[in-house]
Amino acid sequence: MKIAIPKERRHGEARVAASPDTVKKLLGLPADKVEVAVETGAGDGASIPDEQFKNAGATIAKDYASCVKDADVVFKVRRPIIKGEQGSTDELAPLKKGVLLIGNLDPTQSPEAVRAYADAGVEAFAMEFMPRISRAQAMDTLSSQANLAGYRAVVDASSQFKRGFPMMMTAAGTVPPAKVLVMGAGVAGLQAIATARRLGGVVSATDVRPAAKEQVESLGASFVAVEDEEFKEAEAAGGYAKEMSDAYKKKQAELIAETIKKMDVVITTALIPGRPAPKLVTADMVKSMKPGSIVVDLAVEQGGNCELSEFDQVVEKHGVTLVGYANWPSRVAVSASSLYARNLFNFLQLMVDKESKQLKVNMDDQLVSGTRLTQDGEVIHERVKDAVPAKGKGGPSGRDGGGGASSGSGGASKASASKASGSKASGTKASSSKSGATKASGAKASGSKASGGKSGAGKSGAGKSGGSSADGSGADSSGADSSGANRSGAKRSGGGAQGKES
Repeated sequence: MKIAIPKERRHGEARVAASPDTVKKLLGLPADKVEVAVETGAGDGASIPDEQFKNAGATIAKDYASCVKDADVVFKVRRPIIKGEQGSTDELAPLKKGVLLIGNLDPTQSPEAVRAYADAGVEAFAMEFMPRISRAQAMDTLSSQANLAGYRAVVDASSQFKRGFPMMMTAAGTVPPAKVLVMGAGVAGLQAIATARRLGGVVSATDVRPAAKEQVESLGASFVAVEDEEFKEAEAAGGYAKEMSDAYKKKQAELIAETIKKMDVVITTALIPGRPAPKLVTADMVKSMKPGSIVVDLAVEQGGNCELSEFDQVVEKHGVTLVGYANWPSRVAVSASSLYARNLFNFLQLMVDKESKQLKVNMDDQLVSGTRLTQDGEVIHERVKDAVPAKGKGGPSGRDGGGGASSGSGGASKASASKASGSKASGTKASSSKSGATKASGAKASGSKASGGKSGAGKSGAGKSGGSSADGSGADSSGADSSGANRSGAKRSGGGAQGKES
């Protein structure tokens, strides 16, 4: 069995779908003659040189074609580039018929690519569609990447902020703490809360799901919401926020408008599965903020939660710095790659039969059937097959999707034009292109003690929170994909680190 780990070729993507640790585990799978081929340079963006992969037992392939040649399994961070999408690059053509393609494939926003997989005879599995059950937590790519996106959002906000984050009492006077508002309390939002608390900020958060209040307060933040009768019934099946009435939205918007005026930093994380990101921060709200304030928009790839944020850029408008980086997990590429690689390894284990020592795709396993897009040249997943073009019509979809930072709907399809870079300073192009999405899920407090003291979390817990939109109409993004695969059972420990990514 040959497992291929090619280099990611989409603009700004620094992650890799394997780590030296998972290479060792892959080689230890109970299958005959396991070989792991890693394309040279695949780990450069995640600070993993070829030598480390080689020492772990991998074969270093000189190029993409030799890496995937005769591969039985191909791991990808982002969906393959299909013919006509990015110059002469075609990552599907070298794949053999029947190969298992596993990764964040952005199927809802790239139906033409799904058709291309089927036409090429590729058996594709979209990790975004992982069912929301406890057994799936170790394979939850969306939450593992969203968690890091929430962390990085606060770090980037603090680097742009021209004041100190914690309160400092000195002989020369007192520096007040930064006031932070997090909009959306899913995985990314909860981690943003915890990180901002660790940095010494005074944190508030908003979400329309009643369950989010306990989660937010368990992390030491204050909860901001119009808590009327409609609010008490705002959580739909699966932990998602349901659509709120116009009357409620108006009351909530008025409350948020008054709250934002007092804030130094606002971090928005709201996405709606299959739809453009809701506009939570209007131009008037930005104008009302204090000069030097910061808005970090984690949903910019889907059009943004802030009316004034710009795709993959840091800009200043009305004296407020708007941070609109794309592909947030790629900005923490080392950690993101490590978690993502573990997610994929855990998933592949389900398809290795211990008795025959061969690959065996068991469609009776809901984790397998729930993520499988194509089978024997046909598109079989109910959530995408109606949107997929007819046979032979696979082609570029115009999206550079499938990354894991955020891939909902509607948003800016500018990824192919974005500059690839590392972390950039304000006013320059950010590091990435369109990424896919990592759906946020909450972590309902269960009452167990947290390990991080007061500054991170008051309680750890597990629960069913799905994505949430701060305006009552969607899901926490943090990089959420429109797959709707928010997770349950996220464990918060020591200030919001979700324990389920291990």
